[in-house]
Amino acid sequence: PVVQWLTVRIVLILSLLENLHSRSIDFILAFPQAKIKVDVYMRIPFGFQVPKDGQYVLKLRKNLYGLKDASATFWEKTRDTLVSKRYGFVQSKVDQCLFIRNDCILVTYVDDCLCFSRDPKVLDDIVSLLEKDFDMTDEGEVAQYLGVDVKRSSDGSTIELRQPYLIQRILEQLKITDANHKTTPSGKPLLHKDTDGSERKDNWNYRSVQGMLNYLAGSTRPDITFSTHQCARFCNDPKLLHETAMKRIGRYLLGTSDKGIILQPDRDKNIECFVDADFAGNWNKAEAEDAVNMLSRTGYVIQFMGCPILWVSKLQTEIALSTTEAEYIALSQAMREVIPLMTIIEELSDVLNISKEKPKIFC
Repeated sequence: PVVQWLTVRIVLILSLLENLHSRSIDFILAFPQAKIKVDVYMRIPFGFQVPKDGQYVLKLRKNLYGLKDASATFWEKTRDTLVSKRYGFVQSKVDQCLFIRNDCILVTYVDDCLCFSRDPKVLDDIVSLLEKDFDMTDEGEVAQYLGVDVKRSSDGSTIELRQPYLIQRILEQLKITDANHKTTPSGKPLLHKDTDGSERKDNWNYRSVQGMLNYLAGSTRPDITFSTHQCARFCNDPKLLHETAMKRIGRYLLGTSDKGIILQPDRDKNIECFVDADFAGNWNKAEAEDAVNMLSRTGYVIQFMGCPILWVSKLQTEIALSTTEAEYIALSQAMREVIPLMTIIEELSDVLNISKEKPKIFC
């Protein structure tokens, strides 16, 4: 398991409100630090010297990159260490990678850890403990996490999350580093299969660029979520229409490559969810027989203390027969995120001064 971006954003928001100190930790060659759980043997690597009087294989003594359960084995070592009596953390019931203690919050993403506490000495003590159990480096205050730049304002009131390097990679893949930029990420009409449409002109990897756009949209750029999801539907057989749509997203990013999401919390607000539905918005006369064109679209944004922490734009899985039904389906999908979020906030309230006020839902 890896930490949810929703959890990371919540902790960053709370670090602003409560003036928390932070520490970024990176485990070096993480997987071999865990013991192997079962006997595993491997052939002698080329160039490895062994006696000539017999046939040999090697028995692994440590967990190794490439094993099917390598990441799970390291995760179990990390979890068991953190919840031990020496550390005293409690694992969240909702996000397995969130660990809470009465004086500290810790999140993990495989071999990357973030720690937050009011007292810098608490962070020093945790680092000292981890150094005894793991081979790791202390990278100081959080400035970057999972490819995202974390920039705190000088007055400590806001945090900006940006991904300029990922955007640059996307533009290089699309070969539009010097093109004219667009002011919106998508236009009309909505995308469809375009089965008889023109074939693509360029040979860049559509699926690879789509993956990068998915990560960008989910991490720091909610403004391209709808456009990115539209393009994602046609990865199996992209046509010129879809290639052009993806390039338009690139041209939009070209003009906004230095922009990201700004978190500026408001203590007077708690959980707010804004949810809507577009009834049968994908309907297309040319492909009227395709049931997918009858699906409605769900869109919602969940905010915590006035800051967006989760945003979604996706098609519903069943055909709604009315606008009312489409709205109910959208509301149900949004609530499946809000309810576990309430549990996370309740868990964190034991450490920090957070209101347990009921969420407000706008549908």
